[in-house]
Amino acid sequence: MRRCHFVADGDGSETRLVPDPRSAEGRRMNFAREHPAASALIGAVSVVLLLIGVGLNLLQAAQPISEIPAIADSLGTFESPLRLPVWLNVTLGVGAAFGATERAMRMRYHWLLDGGAGT
Repeated sequence: MRRCHFVADGDGSETRLVPDPRSAEGRRMNFAREHPAASALIGAVSVVLLLIGVGLNLLQAAQPISEIPAIADSLGTFESPLRLPVWLNVTLGVGAAFGATERAMRMRYHWLLDGGAGT
């Protein structure tokens, strides 16, 4: 979500809505206000986890998908240069999920990271 406003029926005035301070988003906003350096570090780590986790898992998932007969006949097959152990794939997936969750709680928008999610 990029932003959320309340538009009054009568005069059409807009009021920016903020999350409840007790919600996860509200706690994350308070943490960012009270500890900006730590918040920026957590934000950067979440982006790195998200990009690495999604990137490496997609690279590995491309091989079995490309071996589906209809895809293999039309596009050919792809052999992944990576063969990571299961525990590392799971760890990367969990890290990507945590990174995505943290990005959602920050209520920030970046065209590259969040553009595929729609408006």
